Amino acid sequence: MKQSKQGGLTRKEYDQQLKKLHVELVALQQWVVHKGLKVCVVFEGRDGAGKGGTIKAITERVSPRVFRVIALPAPSDREKSQMFVQRYVPHLPAAGEVVIFDRSWYNRAGVERVLGFCKESQAREFLNTTPKVEKAIVDSGIILIKYWLEVSMEEQTRRLQDRIDDGRKIWKLSPMDLKSYGRWYDYSRARDDMFKTTDTEWAPWFVARTDDKRKGRLNIISHLLSRIPYKKAPYQKVKLPKRQGPKGYREPDYPYKYVAERF
Repeated sequence: MKQSKQGGLTRKEYDQQLKKLHVELVALQQWVVHKGLKVCVVFEGRDGAGKGGTIKAITERVSPRVFRVIALPAPSDREKSQMFVQRYVPHLPAAGEVVIFDRSWYNRAGVERVLGFCKESQAREFLNTTPKVEKAIVDSGIILIKYWLEVSMEEQTRRLQDRIDDGRKIWKLSPMDLKSYGRWYDYSRARDDMFKTTDTEWAPWFVARTDDKRKGRLNIISHLLSRIPYKKAPYQKVKLPKRQGPKGYREPDYPYKYVAERF
């Protein structure tokens, strides 16, 4: 894939645009609840492509009871014996919910296939059956939106090295990231196979270039808003009620254990 040119937004410009999009995300949230919509958003992409930061940008100003983020751990022995997509199905949205998968059932088409955690026959079976499963999901009334975040080889190296060097980010670097790093072209081939079979009319893939994190996040949020028809839900302006009087109440002389004010 050809890479996009670097542009660059200042922090102030980014924050201004993100604030506008957050207002729209709140409006979308109210509409989803009002109309009982069911929305499922899948985030996939290379390690270091910015999935976590993008999801955080989407969810930081909305309710976690409406926007639910699902990031499943490695499957248990019992889950390994199930139909592959089975453990994801209980997390699909009910009415009035937006469910965001931080990696999804497409683990089988990516990391599991590339690193040998599944047989090639299992990967092929997954690629053949997934369009049918997603058709059933869409036919059930769920709005399914799939994003692939694409980052360049050089930018991925920079970000993973930054995780190694920054004590705040070292937790983001897993043993799987290190194993995956050297398999760039195997991942490219797996991605290409995945697109050929699962980029369907009812559940297409949308590719976002994320070498520029700020622009990538804004572009994805803007696109997400465009994929879900919404209006401003009916809203009654709230007015704070008058507070009651103390009626003789006094603060107790209690030895509270206050947090030290160091800042």
